[in-house]
Amino acid sequence: MNDICVALVIFRSSIGQPRENLDRMVQWVCMASQAGADVVCFPEMNISGYSVQSAGIMKPEQIPGPASDRLSDLAKGEKIAILAGMAEMDGAGLYASHILATPDGRIGVYRKLYIAPPEQGMFSPAGQVPVFPIKGVLCGVQLCYDAHFPELSALMAVKGADVIFFPHASPRGTPEEKYVSWMRHLPARAYDNGIFVLACNQTGDNGQGLHFPGLALAIGPDGHILKKDIGGNESLLVIHLRAESLASVRNHRMRYFLPNRRPELYRSLYMVH
Repeated sequence: MNDICVALVIFRSSIGQPRENLDRMVQWVCMASQAGADVVCFPEMNISGYSVQSAGIMKPEQIPGPASDRLSDLAKGEKIAILAGMAEMDGAGLYASHILATPDGRIGVYRKLYIAPPEQGMFSPAGQVPVFPIKGVLCGVQLCYDAHFPELSALMAVKGADVIFFPHASPRGTPEEKYVSWMRHLPARAYDNGIFVLACNQTGDNGQGLHFPGLALAIGPDGHILKKDIGGNESLLVIHLRAESLASVRNHRMRYFLPNRRPELYRSLYMVH
């Protein structure tokens, strides 16, 4: 991979106010660009807000559509890749989606694959596992509940991902409590696969009874914390991801496990329902 500078945004989203949320995103995108970031990542569903009560209140859109068009213009204008989340409606259902808008006009979309039990009456599960090139670095995206399924991170790593973003809309608890929760599984995703893991959450009250503990976290391919913010407020966390950090793990015969996988052993696992 190339060296890359990443910005993670802890962001307060008002539910059903996509225009207001997009307006407020502009300042954070500009701050990230001025800090030298190549890509800025916002939390899950930050454009539409997050709800498991009503699909309509989130004002879902198609992609391409007004929100993705505006993100594309902003990415071009600020010369920075943007990752941002929204409720996406198409003929097949409603998806929790994350958009990648790049300065050269590309639009990529990741749709959430694993739907948490409280979300299952509303969102549809996707079936594709894309990875996206950003400034010469292959990146994966997983949304919140996706992070609890180790095979998904392994598959993205096998597809060449050097970095996986984990945008969250995870309510309840304090930032410190949510950090303890994340530390149970996110370092393992980084360490087992030899990848960078980057996570951020919404913060504050969404106007519909949910409160989000604001935090952001960066983990190196050795499983160690690179940087964190558990202050609970809206903020920008900027991290420089170094190619040499990745190489030090992947060139070590006892610290890079992915090449020694034995997929033939797992076939029976996926035949059990």
